[in-house]
Amino acid sequence: MPHRFRRFLIVGLLLTSSAFATDCPSHYAAGQAPRILNDKLARQTQELCFQAFAVMHSGITRTPLWSAEHLTGNTIIAARTLSRENSFHPEPALLINDRAELKDYARSGFDRGHMSPNGDMANRTSQYESFSLANMVPQNPQNNRHIWAEIESAVRRLAVKEGELYVITGPAFLGQDLQKVGNVLVPTYIYKVVYSPKRQQAAAYFIKNADTSHYQTLSLSQLENTLRIDLLPGVPKRVKDVAMALPAAGGRGSGGERYAADRNVPERSAEPAAQIKKIEKDLLSKLMDDVVKMLVNFVTNLINKGWSHV
Repeated sequence: MPHRFRRFLIVGLLLTSSAFATDCPSHYAAGQAPRILNDKLARQTQELCFQAFAVMHSGITRTPLWSAEHLTGNTIIAARTLSRENSFHPEPALLINDRAELKDYARSGFDRGHMSPNGDMANRTSQYESFSLANMVPQNPQNNRHIWAEIESAVRRLAVKEGELYVITGPAFLGQDLQKVGNVLVPTYIYKVVYSPKRQQAAAYFIKNADTSHYQTLSLSQLENTLRIDLLPGVPKRVKDVAMALPAAGGRGSGGERYAADRNVPERSAEPAAQIKKIEKDLLSKLMDDVVKMLVNFVTNLINKGWSHV
């Protein structure tokens, strides 16, 4: 083999082997970070290592492409004792032209939605870091405060039960008509991957970034094909191809959890306000029917009486 060719081959192999290297291995299953398979998505990316999570940040979307955590039961139990202290801030480790600013979200109508949530953080340092805008996406406020909060809580309960989970949360920018708030791109969907080393099983919640209470649970292979990101490169394909049963958001059953075995989670019951409106509408409709019947009977009687005098 010519010396020059051998030298280029060695360099190429070194580049290939380090292409997906991570400085934050403790936050990923098997110490391996996700691999971006879409060249356009890989541009202007920067990895950020925080105490309790790792972020792959995009300077194009000015959001994380993912935020990864290694959750343990002990961490979640400690996090329950920590009161929330809001400290939203731009990420100083990022270039100004690549990062989101507080003004981007101001009066936008969107929440600054955590990817690695505040509720997972066991101490003040990690809590403060979770409020970095590098860990945020523009999220529909009803989605963020209701169904998504329930999904986050369901995952925390599962982490306590299983002992540990690897979780990857991120946005999906699908479709052509993407919206911006300031300089920040608004995702059309949000996902949360859950991998249980104990069970050797994985699946993902997948939800539209809208005022909705409906979501899907997908196999990892389904989600990876949609995103064009190898989210758990250290996990076998047989695990990725079959969706584990995830706890239903807001569900309660034996052991405090209700599991959705189907890939499409059954439709949740309407919120109380919506139920009240439906009852009012039904009552009004019935009342109108009764009034119409009374009027018809009244007119009929009048007509009958009139004819009887002819």
